[in-house]
Amino acid sequence: MKIPTSALFAGVGTHDLDSMMSCLSAKERNYKKNEFIFHTGDKVTQIGMVLEGTVHMMKEDIWGNVMILGEACPGDLFGEVYSCAGVKHLEVGVVAKTDVKVLFLDIQKVLTVCSNGCEFHSKIIRNLLSSIAERTLEMTRKVEHMSQRSLRDKVLSYLSSEAVRAGSKEFTIPFNRQQLAEYLSVDRSALSAELGKMRDEGMLEFWKNQFKLK
Repeated sequence: MKIPTSALFAGVGTHDLDSMMSCLSAKERNYKKNEFIFHTGDKVTQIGMVLEGTVHMMKEDIWGNVMILGEACPGDLFGEVYSCAGVKHLEVGVVAKTDVKVLFLDIQKVLTVCSNGCEFHSKIIRNLLSSIAERTLEMTRKVEHMSQRSLRDKVLSYLSSEAVRAGSKEFTIPFNRQQLAEYLSVDRSALSAELGKMRDEGMLEFWKNQFKLK
């Protein structure tokens, strides 16, 4: 089993990782683009790790309005917060943005040091806590973007954050226009119009999901 670089397994050697897969009841599954991996309301007892492709965590209200809460790429986890919290029913959905391959790990096996005394099991638990903390920080950043008063301020807050993350004023974001609108919880047409105004005013340049801040 080929595992991408992941914060969950940081500090764990490849030979140890191979032996731990059975200990953690690891299972692989493939999903097609736009297929749901978890539905809102599902009971989650597993952690998902993206092996190939990209998935989106999203929330849909009763009227069908969709908001993207986050994205998981190869090596990233999803469902870890809900499964660790023991929430009975998942409050978000997880959908394949592309064709994906996912590795599922039994949460109880992850959180409980096994009778085999795996040397690196406690390290994985610490890594999982760090991953959950990082997820919390990501949600804090999202709330910061969405709490801005105007649409322009929301866009600037997000793009500024992505520029800092990339370490450059030229960067690529992981969303297309519809997905960015869902992430910021704004109207797509209004978002496109605002980006056009900002470009005309010389604030930025963009081509699809590539941006350059002036």
